[in-house]
Amino acid sequence: MDSLWLEYAWALLILIGLEGLLSADNALVLAVIAKHLPQEQKKKAINYGIVMAFVFRFAALFAISFIANVWQIQAIGAAYLLYLGLKHILKARFGKENENIREDLKEEAAGKGFWPTVGKIAVADLAFAIDSILAAVALALGLPDSPLGDFGGMDGGKFMVVLLGGIAGLILIKFAAAWFVKLLAQRPALETTAYAIVAWVGVKLAVITLAHEDIGVLEHHFPHSTGWTVIFYGVLVAIALLGWFAPANKKQAQAEHL
Repeated sequence: MDSLWLEYAWALLILIGLEGLLSADNALVLAVIAKHLPQEQKKKAINYGIVMAFVFRFAALFAISFIANVWQIQAIGAAYLLYLGLKHILKARFGKENENIREDLKEEAAGKGFWPTVGKIAVADLAFAIDSILAAVALALGLPDSPLGDFGGMDGGKFMVVLLGGIAGLILIKFAAAWFVKLLAQRPALETTAYAIVAWVGVKLAVITLAHEDIGVLEHHFPHSTGWTVIFYGVLVAIALLGWFAPANKKQAQAEHL
């Protein structure tokens, strides 16, 4: 039983770290959306928007708990996570990000009132949440069943992991995003690392899909086997270490000392 909860805690810790890295850019975009408001209304608008986003996220989590075990949904989620991660990696390697995104958002938000801005923040955060919710569900579905019963169509313990990960994402956007922004400035390769982890989580969800009883390409127990668990977390830790010690981070550190 102790090993079960240790695996749950490890998955939640990974999810919180991933949420933190993904929340850095999200927080910057939310700040840009509210930038046109008077100073005293900026924080209030972001706070209200995050509260509304929490309601939206919980509704999305409640809905996904009923469909998470449908193999078609798993397949779509796996394809999306792989697409999202690989797209960012290829763009970082061979292309360049659109530098005008934040300026476009700023121009679009300019002149809007307080409550329309709050609504835009809430909707933007919900859009960001789609990626993290799918990643969280992929991580959770690979965990062994807990003794907490079911919530909707999903194991109660797995649902708690997804829920706590979503709450962590909102808290990180609210309080810790500035630190993650600074960390990404010091170690820019970590952003690509986060999306590489997203893609690898997509592989995990693809494995779960292929082992679904209605598909049967892989043995049904394989996603929960010790061998696959060791491989998955071993590769995940390797990706994280490569991102942390990537040459791009060293170049950034050298540039800052010049």
